[in-house]
Amino acid sequence: MSDGDTGADGEAASVRELDTETIERIAAGEVTTRPARVVAELVENALDAGASRVEVTVDGDGTDRENRESAEPTGRSGRIRVADDGCGMSRRDAELAVEPHTTSKIETADDLRRIDTLGFRGEALAAIAEAATLDVLTNDGGDRGTRVLVERGEKTVADAGRGRGTTVEVTDLFADRPARLASLSDPDTEFSRISTLVADYALARPDVAFVLVHDGRETLSTNGDGVRGALLSVYGREVARRAIGLDRTVEIGAGEIDASEEPPNGPFTPNDPLTPDDPFECRIQGAIVSPAETRATGEATRVAIGGRPVSNAGLARAVESGFGTLLPEGRHPIVAIDVRLPPRLVDANVHPAKRTVALSVSETVKTAIEAVVSDGLETADVERAAAAPTDFATPLESGDVADATGPAASIASADVIGQYRELYLLCELDGDLLVVDGHAAHERVNYERLRAALSGEPIPNRELEPPATVSLDPGHLPVFEANEGTIRELGFDADPFGGDLVRVRAVPAPLGRGTDPELLRDVLDRLADGGTPDRRRDRLLRDLACHPSLSAGETLTDSEANALLDRLAECDEPYACPHGRPTLVRIEEATLAREFGREQTRFR
Repeated sequence: MSDGDTGADGEAASVRELDTETIERIAAGEVTTRPARVVAELVENALDAGASRVEVTVDGDGTDRENRESAEPTGRSGRIRVADDGCGMSRRDAELAVEPHTTSKIETADDLRRIDTLGFRGEALAAIAEAATLDVLTNDGGDRGTRVLVERGEKTVADAGRGRGTTVEVTDLFADRPARLASLSDPDTEFSRISTLVADYALARPDVAFVLVHDGRETLSTNGDGVRGALLSVYGREVARRAIGLDRTVEIGAGEIDASEEPPNGPFTPNDPLTPDDPFECRIQGAIVSPAETRATGEATRVAIGGRPVSNAGLARAVESGFGTLLPEGRHPIVAIDVRLPPRLVDANVHPAKRTVALSVSETVKTAIEAVVSDGLETADVERAAAAPTDFATPLESGDVADATGPAASIASADVIGQYRELYLLCELDGDLLVVDGHAAHERVNYERLRAALSGEPIPNRELEPPATVSLDPGHLPVFEANEGTIRELGFDADPFGGDLVRVRAVPAPLGRGTDPELLRDVLDRLADGGTPDRRRDRLLRDLACHPSLSAGETLTDSEANALLDRLAECDEPYACPHGRPTLVRIEEATLAREFGREQTRFR
């Protein structure tokens, strides 16, 4: 049936059957492989319908195997229910929507080149109906709604009451497919997959409210009020508090598309809406979380393309590259970003699950993601300071980072009473216990000294006797020659020594601690970076600040420890190192008294 055809009642239909050529161009493969895939297809339909709220209800794992395998059957079948407040469907569209290869989202094979919806294949509802009982209740805003029930291959259509939107209920999933049931993981794991998937969509589309109910209990709820709210619901308060919002559009100039790489949807043609010579915009929205909060696996690095959660190792690596050296070894960031590109450059039709997409501008997009993430991290300290209370009387919970306090001068009045594990300074401040991370504090002091040096104050350096010889990497020598003035400003006294060698006579020594001459190679790497001058300089200063700083195992004398606190108190932002980690933690005396049962008196 083509667009514009009508049913027996004369009602026009927007859902149409696809022609044979288009069907053959669509990636083949089984859609209904497990309960989570059913949820994904129904959620995508809801989002494509313009829903502002999507509610997912799951009993068990969505199948009835627990009831069938139980020694004492509960009589309750597994169920998946997805309800939305989208545009809904007319009766004619609802009748057609459950048939194979019927869709309102594309018309011909050429439309596969410019897909801007999450679903498009026209196979989801029909595929679900083959593996389960499918009950669709929908209304496009008319006086009456429509119910379409597909049970054991039989379709019945009737009037029904419902407001605008669609509710799809799936029962008896895989009831007649014992092999499929046997291939599933245990019920808890299958529901975990559903929970993860709903969280993926909630973070990819933070403008939409999502609710997930499992066995009558609400397990996830977002308000659709933005990415911070979504992070709060998915990860909790601490992660949301450390979130850094992103919304940046990167202009990609003409010729930056690699014309030698064939586009995912086939070769460019003269009639294509976009060619390799056209500029385009890449918009990156979402949030990254300060590296003070990380995870042991990369599952929390969530990337979406056009609102579609995707699995793309290259884009995930680009995100981590944007964090640079801020991530502890073996840890991964918490990120939720959505990348918007012209549909012509994205092919979602490469896998039945649509979680894998092909990009004809993948390298360009990776570069843009890395730059946007890096720039976002540079604002972390500023955002934290702006959001923090500045009165010193504000009470802190035990273990809270003291970046929520002030004034900084109070740090200098702390009395050093000991050291722990040759890294942490234990101090007394106004009767409370102050624990200072020596390395992080030293980094902050070094960073601010280096930053001030670029504004005119010379960076202290230390002469090397004899001078050191450093072998440069390929391509470093031209960078060195083009940036000799900047290198001198950073505290290095160095000159070419023949071939790929450089002779280093002096190295930066903020706080009197000299750096390794080999650090010059890292400096040249940063100077060769293609980012903005300010971004390159700041990343360079972070590296330089880290190298001469204290490390675990270095014991300070009392005078050195007090000098470090004095210098930290002079910093503009003393409560976090340049990488976003806290420099100190304050534990109130009342907290210790409570833990030791001394609430009534300090000395009893």
